[in-house]
Amino acid sequence: MAHAKNHDYHILNPSIWPLLASVFAFIMLFGAVGWMSGGMTVLFGAIQISGPWLFLIGFVGTLYVMFGWWAETVAENKVGDHTPVVLIGLRYGFILFIMSEVMFFFAWFWSFFKHALYPMGPNSPAVDGQWPPAGIETFDPWHLPLINTLILLCSGAAATWAHHALVHGNKRDEIKQGLAIAVILGLIFTVFQAYEYSHAAFGFSGNIYGANFFMATGFHGFHVIIGTIFLFICLLRTMKGHFTPENHLGFEAAAWYWHFVDVVWLFLFASIYIWGG
Repeated sequence: MAHAKNHDYHILNPSIWPLLASVFAFIMLFGAVGWMSGGMTVLFGAIQISGPWLFLIGFVGTLYVMFGWWAETVAENKVGDHTPVVLIGLRYGFILFIMSEVMFFFAWFWSFFKHALYPMGPNSPAVDGQWPPAGIETFDPWHLPLINTLILLCSGAAATWAHHALVHGNKRDEIKQGLAIAVILGLIFTVFQAYEYSHAAFGFSGNIYGANFFMATGFHGFHVIIGTIFLFICLLRTMKGHFTPENHLGFEAAAWYWHFVDVVWLFLFASIYIWGG
């Protein structure tokens, strides 16, 4: 046949998703900047849209693109388009994504260690200041931060248990139980982190310690929320029978992402809570 497929690669059809993703991401960013800058509005003819509403429109649109695009990816997998060669490319792509996330958090660690080793003071750079800055009461790492560390590690162990149950025997009940435990523990971590923030003796602005602390741990908390949703989607897909021991890239990516979140938290706990405090 003239148009018969004679290779293992998946040639994608033209798609509107990349364009929509770019448009909605720009709208969300533009709205966020307008929101934070205080009261910016955008005119569309006779319609005025404020920054918060513009951000919300972009955010909802981005969620829609994510759902539609990933739903198509799942459908491609179900019809057999994800051959072993395609799966290798997808794995490499996700590994590169995690590497970019490593560099993202590296920037926050760099900032924290720079200011901790060379704290700014009134006489800097001739004489360094103190760290943490005067008047900053840091968290005791051996109370709630330690509990949160154990919760996140247990959640990672539960995800590993679920992955092992899938690869070795395809034990559906154990997969569901492991994922459910991982999701619940991820939610508990988020609640405890919010509780910790509400009892912080320092704020985000006004001192470099607070800015570094909330940016590093806050972005980690955001990644925990994303990872929890990731695992929950895997739980739903497991209930629908999507994964097999030979073909479970979505599950594998979720497990990699969750373990990355665990490792970042261990570095945060050791450097910011213990050493930096």
